[in-house]
Amino acid sequence: VNLKECLQSAESINSTDPVFKVLEDGSVYTTSVVSLSSEKKSFTILLKDIQEHMEKKIHINLVADKEKKTRHARDTVLKRTKRRWGPIPSVMIENSLGPFPLQIQQVQSDTAQNYTIYYSASGPGIDQDPKGLFYIERETGNIFATRAVDREQYPSFQIICFASTPDGYSPEIPLVHTIRIEDDNDNAPYFTQDVFEFSVPENSKPGIIVGKMTADDKDEPFTLHTALKYRIVSQAPPVTPVFGIHGDTGVITVLSPQLDREMVSKYTLLVEARDMAGQPFGLCTTGTAIIRIEDTNDNAPSFKHMQYEARVEENRVNAEILRISVLDLDEPGSPGSGAVFEIIRGNDDRSFEITTDRNTNEGVLCVVKGLDYESSKQRTLVISVNNEAPYMLAPHSRQLAQSTSTVIVHVIDVDEGPVFKPCLLTLEVKECEDMGTLIGRYVAEDPETGNSEGICYRIAPGQCNWINIDEKTGEVRTSKVLDRDVGEMRQGQCNITVLAIDRNGKTGTGTIQVIIRPGNKNYPRIAKTEYIMCRDRKPICLTAQDADVSPFSMPFVYRVADRSLSGSWKVTPHNDKSAYLSPRGDIPFGKYTIPISVSDNGGKQGVSYITVNYCNCDTPSDCTEGTDPRDLPRAGSNISLGVWAILAMILGSLLLLLILITICGCCGSGVMHRQVTDDCANHNLIISNTEAPGEEVMDHNIIPLQNTNDQGGYGIKTGDQQTFEMVKGKGHTLESIKGGGHQTLGSVKEGGGGGQPMMDTCRYSYSEWHNFTHPRLGEKVHLCRQDEEQKHSEDYLLSYNYEGKGSLAGSVGCCSDQHEEEALDFLDQLEPKFRTLAETCVKR
Repeated sequence: VNLKECLQSAESINSTDPVFKVLEDGSVYTTSVVSLSSEKKSFTILLKDIQEHMEKKIHINLVADKEKKTRHARDTVLKRTKRRWGPIPSVMIENSLGPFPLQIQQVQSDTAQNYTIYYSASGPGIDQDPKGLFYIERETGNIFATRAVDREQYPSFQIICFASTPDGYSPEIPLVHTIRIEDDNDNAPYFTQDVFEFSVPENSKPGIIVGKMTADDKDEPFTLHTALKYRIVSQAPPVTPVFGIHGDTGVITVLSPQLDREMVSKYTLLVEARDMAGQPFGLCTTGTAIIRIEDTNDNAPSFKHMQYEARVEENRVNAEILRISVLDLDEPGSPGSGAVFEIIRGNDDRSFEITTDRNTNEGVLCVVKGLDYESSKQRTLVISVNNEAPYMLAPHSRQLAQSTSTVIVHVIDVDEGPVFKPCLLTLEVKECEDMGTLIGRYVAEDPETGNSEGICYRIAPGQCNWINIDEKTGEVRTSKVLDRDVGEMRQGQCNITVLAIDRNGKTGTGTIQVIIRPGNKNYPRIAKTEYIMCRDRKPICLTAQDADVSPFSMPFVYRVADRSLSGSWKVTPHNDKSAYLSPRGDIPFGKYTIPISVSDNGGKQGVSYITVNYCNCDTPSDCTEGTDPRDLPRAGSNISLGVWAILAMILGSLLLLLILITICGCCGSGVMHRQVTDDCANHNLIISNTEAPGEEVMDHNIIPLQNTNDQGGYGIKTGDQQTFEMVKGKGHTLESIKGGGHQTLGSVKEGGGGGQPMMDTCRYSYSEWHNFTHPRLGEKVHLCRQDEEQKHSEDYLLSYNYEGKGSLAGSVGCCSDQHEEEALDFLDQLEPKFRTLAETCVKR
């Protein structure tokens, strides 16, 4: 069995079945006759590495060989013939005593019966090192040894033997012959180390492995000459044996649980290793093992004294007052003996502190806060001690009790300076109090007498000069008017150190913290006081500011301070900081000065005068400085108009245009021939469904024609420019006007309606038409908006901001009077899109 493949460092090899024995090379032998039945037989080989605490198992199954070889009659029986030329390997005993030369073997060739054979040999021990150890007789073939051989140096030899005739013929091939040196137990075992050193914790349980001692033997392996047995010869100190050793492996283990380092800290073992499996005639040697017992914290520290006393002066701090020693049987310097001290009673105010001096393992008691003799003349402390490492109790031992000690600290009285009570006094001062206002009293006491007699007070130099303190009474007064908006007072507080000096010159210090409490000293103001309001009467947003802080600032309350103006102006809250100002109804244009009262959260009230310039404008930028709001241009001048005003004008113009067209249509006679100019034909469609001329209607009762300067007109859109013709009506028909000339907008504008009529075929732009019609329409609209008392009525149309000129598309009625079917030659000037339509109309 290959044991190395399973566990390389196997120290213990055992079989679970005593019938089988396993050697270290893996060979399995039977110790008695084994009969294998039809069932297979199995056992397990146990491999252990004691030092590494490893264990492996190999399961072995033995099966009977069912194949049996039978010899048939026809099989040829082979007979082996003995050849002397190939003898078995020779054996020579190590350290043989002779006599020498000593014959160890003979080689012969079968051909010696027919020939004269001479023998010779070569190889190690003959003609190679060690030379001359062997030789062979030429005629007989006997091999002789000339001296003794050490197996540990030469375990075996391989020589080559030759057989030849006198004439040099070799009837045999060269023979390789092995001479094995048989081992003699001439070497005693030896340990691999002079001294083996191990360690084991105290109070270890039995069976704990301490270490392994290893011995070796130079004799032939796997023989009795190297089969070693170990045993403990002696133990020092010679007490009850506490260690044992495994005979085959040399592993040392604990036998007794009574390992106590405080009693015995080191053991010395003398161990014997003997070959020949420990037989008395075997060779042996001894080795030494030193086992040290490691310390565990199985001993509690204890105080040398149950009570200590110490003295310390009052008010002394960070001073060592006592050193406390302890006893601990554990190993010095180890965590099991390191002391840890703790004050478990009497240190509620944390005036004391105890630490450990690592060099001496003593407890150092210090006072870290000053003690007051007048309060307590003596302090009693209870101190406990433990170890750094946790306790590990020994077997069959009881729980360890914690050791404590009492320390009495006596406080020594000393003459000390005055003491302020409290050491920090906080005084609040209302902002802007008068200088010299009493804000408090700060006095100190003599700890010995308990009163303030003979103590004078001063303010330490370099302090803020907000207050003064009376030298004898300790009264604190303001030295100036404290204002949080001035200089260093912006921080709102200041700490001032006060000195108290007794009759003996002893000094005590205290601190006064002066805090300026905010006051309501500022009234709210409106930052911006001048505004412009246009005719849309958009509310004005008023925003106030207050230099005070909460709770003396926002929210603000706004109201109109003048009752005579509160009927025409109102204030509407917006948020905590702002409000809206707006008129209650219609008011005339002009400048108004309105007093607005603003109150803060503290009730302080301020009045700001707001100037409102109510202007007849669309945007505040239109109302400039120095312009009277009432003198601004009205509707009809070159000012912008609102959407509704423009819409009213357009509707009026369309209505007037429709009336004129109706009059012209009713008064016309015969066929209406009209010359359509070329510039009106481009990009426009004409009415093409005229089938016959209409009749002239001249009925003055239906539509009376006034012989005044009433204007009618029509508009034609040519390209991107919109032009209008304003024709003066004289009671003539449209044809007569067209044929005999007509009065245009230009003649009316130039002559005021009384000029001589003239032919004018040009077109007028929108601006010229606008300047002609807008003043008149604007007057009419303005008059309609007023009632009998010349006041604006709110149920009429209102003017709005001007948004631009009218649409380039013009009026829908601009083409309503195109009824001619003649003079269609202008179709030649249309764009290519309309040529096909024009050609169709001409053919008809």
